[in-house]
Amino acid sequence: MAGVRKLDLEESLELGPNWRHACHALLYAPDPGLLFGRIPLRYAVLMQMRFDGRLGFPGGFVTLQNESLEDGLNRELGEELGDAAAAFRVERADHRSSRTVSDRCVVTHFYVKRLTLEQLAAVEIGAPHAKDHGLEVLGLVRVPLYTLRDGVGGLPAFMENTFIGTAREQLLEALQDLGLLKSGSVLRL
Repeated sequence: MAGVRKLDLEESLELGPNWRHACHALLYAPDPGLLFGRIPLRYAVLMQMRFDGRLGFPGGFVTLQNESLEDGLNRELGEELGDAAAAFRVERADHRSSRTVSDRCVVTHFYVKRLTLEQLAAVEIGAPHAKDHGLEVLGLVRVPLYTLRDGVGGLPAFMENTFIGTAREQLLEALQDLGLLKSGSVLRL
């Protein structure tokens, strides 16, 4: 994406008042399940289908004059994911990266929050009752963290979808940095 630059959180907060801030979170949980009784799932990672047909992470714009980045993100999570989002709180320590999108004067802040599988399942169950479900959010989806024998099915096929903004890059960085992919697996994208 042209005009995108990574910067540290402190630097991003010093940008002028013309910059808008958007916060999004990758929610994940260890998952001991097996697909078809033989393919280890290892982790459940949530993304959402947005109103524009693109995949992204829950969250949205925050107003720094009225709230902190994390307060705004947690408000957005409640609106998009429903009451189950109240069972956890995304904190400053969960922050992973910030990027500017200079042609739009937007700073995106990316957070990663580890949940229990029970918390994650509660989010999935409650999301259809959230305020923004059917409007901004069309549904949640789990990212397949495996590659099928054909070398295409699973994560490689998932990555062929259309993602909003830097969500694709954020997903790949998080999967790598957190070690969520099977050791030694090569993602050919």
